[in-house]
Amino acid sequence: EDRLTCRYGAEVEVTRPPVDLSRLDAVPVEHMPGDALRYLLPSRYCEADRFTNFVCSRFDGLQGGAKVAAMRDWVEGHLAYVSGISDGNTTAADTFLEGRGVCRDYAHLLIALCRAAQIPARIASVYAPDVEPQDFHAVVQVYLSGDWHLVDPTGMAGADNMALVAVGRDATDVA
Repeated sequence: EDRLTCRYGAEVEVTRPPVDLSRLDAVPVEHMPGDALRYLLPSRYCEADRFTNFVCSRFDGLQGGAKVAAMRDWVEGHLAYVSGISDGNTTAADTFLEGRGVCRDYAHLLIALCRAAQIPARIASVYAPDVEPQDFHAVVQVYLSGDWHLVDPTGMAGADNMALVAVGRDATDVA
């Protein structure tokens, strides 16, 4: 009988210190590097242009990291984490209207909100040891104060213990 058994293991040390989002500044569009600019545009699952009015009215007066933190808190507080509720066609707008989803949906919605606020945002596939069950976890990276910072809109993991695996415009790029 032919059998193939594969096992793998890894030991990863994450040395990223915790970051207070509220202290990070927005980078003016004219000072953003080209790589960050592409993460301002709408994408397949993150229809940022559909959220401009909502972001302007709901998060008016906030800037930079304080705005991202408020949007992250809004997403975490307004969505219910429900497995199996979404599929490969679910967009940020669908999640916004439905009010529930999984980590991928939370991430897509926060990305769309950030992009609507002119803050570059991309999806990040991470390994987060505190998330149960153990699996890859979808979070967001935002470009603030000249660097990329991890944000988990589900509230399940802290940026200081996530191991970054891949980044992209949305789930299409990190599937």
